[in-house]
Amino acid sequence: MRCDCIGSLKQVPAFDKTMTKNSSFSDPQADIFSIEHARNMDSNDPLRGFRERFHIPLIGGEEAIYFTGNSLGLQPKSAKQALETELEDWAKWGVEGHFHATNPWVDYHERFTEGLCHLTGAKPHEVVAMNALTVNLHLLLVSFYQPSGKRTKILCEAKAFPSDQYALASQIRFHGGNPETDLIEIQPRPGTHVIDEADIEAVLTESGDEIALVLMGGVHYFSGQLLDMERIARSAHAAGAYCGFDLAHAIGNVVLNLHDWNVDFACWCSYKYLNSGPGAVAGAFINEQHTGREDIPRLEGWWGHDAKKRFLMEPTFESMGTAEAWQMSNAPVLNMAVHAVALDLFLEAGLPALRERGDRLTAYLEQAIHDVALKNDIALEVITPADSQRRGSQVSVIAHGYGKSLFEQLSEKGVVADWREPNAIRMAPVPLYNSFEDIARFHAIFLEATAS
Repeated sequence: MRCDCIGSLKQVPAFDKTMTKNSSFSDPQADIFSIEHARNMDSNDPLRGFRERFHIPLIGGEEAIYFTGNSLGLQPKSAKQALETELEDWAKWGVEGHFHATNPWVDYHERFTEGLCHLTGAKPHEVVAMNALTVNLHLLLVSFYQPSGKRTKILCEAKAFPSDQYALASQIRFHGGNPETDLIEIQPRPGTHVIDEADIEAVLTESGDEIALVLMGGVHYFSGQLLDMERIARSAHAAGAYCGFDLAHAIGNVVLNLHDWNVDFACWCSYKYLNSGPGAVAGAFINEQHTGREDIPRLEGWWGHDAKKRFLMEPTFESMGTAEAWQMSNAPVLNMAVHAVALDLFLEAGLPALRERGDRLTAYLEQAIHDVALKNDIALEVITPADSQRRGSQVSVIAHGYGKSLFEQLSEKGVVADWREPNAIRMAPVPLYNSFEDIARFHAIFLEATAS
């Protein structure tokens, strides 16, 4: 893994054209950051048409350079009709819409199974769309964090997303523990911004008999690092611990194979790369080795009860025997309507093809940052791994010597990026709707904003 501090601090390596597969930078004599060159790349891209299926915000009458799909994805144009369909069916049918709506509400959550399997590498009975991300994390921790005897600790990454830290600490306290001693955080090595999986393995080897659970972000929200989830799960199990992942920044961004990796559980939101709207329904994965267990602790509600008997209103819970057993309540249909059409776009495009395009866009954005550093002789530190196998569609950069004013200058020029304290700008070139032209325009704006 490489974290380059580029510009005046060190020489930048020549751009590796192999990162772009075949088409992106074919002419070495061309100005690769010209609008003309970028438009040519877009015109030759087989997935170029998907951008037209999203609403792109306007800033000053021009399409924004929207690089915050890792915070809130853009709205699919089909979202409005999807919502209107459910509203019309509610008006037409009232309660009978549960059975007679265009998409009957009684089993509405089943509409998401195929799309979620495609995105997570799961079997159909291992995934379910439900609740919100941190709610799902708590529900899964009820099942998979059961401190006992000496085994009381949770292992996570340092600088985890705050909501995860709050959830883990509160669960430890709920079980009578102390987060100061029972929450172990893996730090990046000195001088780096990324975690080495060998350090996770070392802790598990040294203190594995004290660790009940390993819970990590699959893609780190700040650095954009993609962790080797299969390796981590294998190490956790060897130490006798469960292993789960928060996939908020991974799902719809990187290729996942949760079942084959033998991950115990995972949860995610759908408003980032999945483009399902603010506060949209989240989801969960529970490995099939756990879904049918009678001995696993679980908070239960009627939508996790055997569907064949659900409306018999019996007093004793009978599990669905699938990930649906973790459902608490019936589907929030209006919330879910957009999620369905958003997942359909992923099925149509195919995640492997989107990931390949995302690799090319991200490489182009990284090279744009390198080029600005060289031309303006400034220090720009890309903290996201350069290896495409170690990141998704994200580039996080620290502009040494600049403060938030640089970010604000970019914003004024139509760049919608994300500022993270104390000094990082996060950008996500999302393959469903971002373009090479977006990046070429950003290059010009960034070059001007950092000129002395």
